Amino acid sequence: MSVKTVVLNAAKMNFDGKLDFSVLSDEVAVYDDTTPDELLERIAGADVIVTKEMPVSGDLIRSFPKSVKLICEAGTGYNNLDIAAAREMGITVCNIPAYSSQRVAQTAIMLLLNLSSTMQVQLAMLARGNHDNFTKNLQVPHVEVNGKTLGIVGAGNIGREVMRVAKALDMNILVYTRTPREDSEGVRYVDLETMLKNSDYVSLHCPLTPQTRHMINKETLAMMKPSAFLINTSRGALIDEPALIEALKNGTIAGAGLDVQETEPPAEDNPLYTMPNVILTPHMGWKGLETRQRLVSILNDDVKAFLAGKPINVVS
Repeated sequence: MSVKTVVLNAAKMNFDGKLDFSVLSDEVAVYDDTTPDELLERIAGADVIVTKEMPVSGDLIRSFPKSVKLICEAGTGYNNLDIAAAREMGITVCNIPAYSSQRVAQTAIMLLLNLSSTMQVQLAMLARGNHDNFTKNLQVPHVEVNGKTLGIVGAGNIGREVMRVAKALDMNILVYTRTPREDSEGVRYVDLETMLKNSDYVSLHCPLTPQTRHMINKETLAMMKPSAFLINTSRGALIDEPALIEALKNGTIAGAGLDVQETEPPAEDNPLYTMPNVILTPHMGWKGLETRQRLVSILNDDVKAFLAGKPINVVS
């Protein structure tokens, strides 16, 4: 049986042209990007739809042709898709869990270590031709992370990988998660307030849901230590961005490392670009070539398993 797969926004994944989507089925149509007005025409006769962080509303999904049986979200998070509408239409939705766990965890640790050395300020000084850090005593804070406390929100694949590396750095670990867990060596599971009040670094590793949207806001930021740093490599909207900017300006917290932002890319006038206590990166955690190649490999597994009647990684 011939199977048609449509990749709706391939440029999000294949920005360097090094990925091969032809492995997904015997007929694959690939579009760099797709607008809502173009979507229904492009998926006519399709069996499998592939998206990457592309919002697809319930109204659109309810208008899908009957041929569509599977939507693959080419990533871990799937808050961009209306799962309830897909369920109504009898369309299976799967995601790609764990393809980027190590690399995203490495990004979180990279941000943690760079904030600990005020690296963003040091690099900005060099860019201005200021060599005071070399010719005078070090001008910026530079602290050890061993013995410090890392607070982690979420104990999924990425959160657990961050824990593993943090243990190797000899950090104390507090974890807040919806699912109660038993404490283990070097890791204590606590409520959100306890974690925020006692952590020197807070790293977010949970999905974006109605319950977690803006979980970091004016009130929760006020619970953190003035010396603490916030790190987000998960979803930008976990943080109320205006509240964070205000907290960074007022010294409510010491700084932030943000690989994700509430709007991506941030507006040109977003103060996060230039704040001296912020490290901003362009949602890079999953964008390495090896990581994206793994994504396509697992995507292929998802499609093949579904066609064999044994679907995997189902989220609907």
